[in-house]
Amino acid sequence: MTHNVLHSDPAIATANGIEIIYDMFGDLSAPPLLLIMGLNSQMIIWDEEFCVRLATKGYLVIRFDNRDVGLSTKFNEAGVPNIHALMQAQAQGETVQIPYTLRDMADDAVGLLDALEIGSAHVIGASMGGMIGQMMAIHHPERLHTLTSMMSTAGDPVLPPLNQEAVSILFTPVPTDRTEFIESFVQAWRVFNGPEFPVDEVRALECAEQSFKRGVHPAGAARQLAAVIASGNWKEALKSVTVPTLVIHGDADPLVPVKCGIDIADTIPGAKLLIIKGMGHALPPSVWPQVIDAIALHAVDNK
Repeated sequence: MTHNVLHSDPAIATANGIEIIYDMFGDLSAPPLLLIMGLNSQMIIWDEEFCVRLATKGYLVIRFDNRDVGLSTKFNEAGVPNIHALMQAQAQGETVQIPYTLRDMADDAVGLLDALEIGSAHVIGASMGGMIGQMMAIHHPERLHTLTSMMSTAGDPVLPPLNQEAVSILFTPVPTDRTEFIESFVQAWRVFNGPEFPVDEVRALECAEQSFKRGVHPAGAARQLAAVIASGNWKEALKSVTVPTLVIHGDADPLVPVKCGIDIADTIPGAKLLIIKGMGHALPPSVWPQVIDAIALHAVDNK
C-alpha cells in the first residue's frame, strides 16, 4: 500500500539532559502523536508502514529511541544491574539503587516534546512504553491529550504472573554476534506473536538486521528491565488519572496476561478497553487496521 506521507530523516534532540534520536511521519502542522516503544526495543519496532498509515489519519507521528537503546544516550557509567538481586530485594521490601526509573523515562518523553516545542500530544505506548505513558499521565497530565496503553500493566502483584517462556527471553542476555542476534530476535517474535498470527519472517529478519546495524546494547536492556522492576506497583496512582485513556490488549498475549490490561482499564476513571482476539505481545500487520482505527477514533473523540 502506497501513501504520500512525509517522513523526516532521523534527528537528535537534547531532552532531560540526554540525547534522543527520533523521526517523524506526516504534516508538521497536524496534531502530534507520540509513540513509545517497549523494553530493549528500538523505535524501528514501530513499523514504518504502521506509522505511515497512522499519519494518514491526520496526525504527525513521532517515534524515538528510549534511553539506553538504539542510538539514544547510553548509561554505561551506571554499570549492569543484578536483576535477580533486585527482584529479591523488591520481594523483601528493600530499597535498591538503580540507574533510573520509569518516571525518568517519562521525563525523557516530556523533554522530547519540549525540544520539539509541542505542548501536548496523543501518547501511545506499547508494553514498557505503555508503562512510561502511564507515568506521563500520572506526573505530567497536562502534556497528554490522550493516552493509549497497549499490552501493558500497572505492576499489581495480585495479577496473573507473566508467562515463563516469554519472561525467559527477557532474562536471556542479548547476543552481540550478528547471526546469533538475528536468530534470537526472530525467535522472540515467534513467541511474542502468540499462536494466532504466524510471524512474517521476511519482515522480522529485516527488522532484526536494521536493529543490529543501529546497535546492540545488552547492558542497556538490563538497566531498562531494572527500571521496570524497581518501579513496583503504581496502580493506586492511576486512580487519579484524568487523561482520556484507551487500553488495548490481546487476549493471547504470551508475556503480559490480558487481565493486566483489564486491570488498567478498570482502574483509570472512564478508560475504554479494546481486547483484540488472537493478538499476542506484538503488532502484526493483520491487527494494524483495528489498532490504528481505535487510536485515531480515541484521539478524535478527545481533541
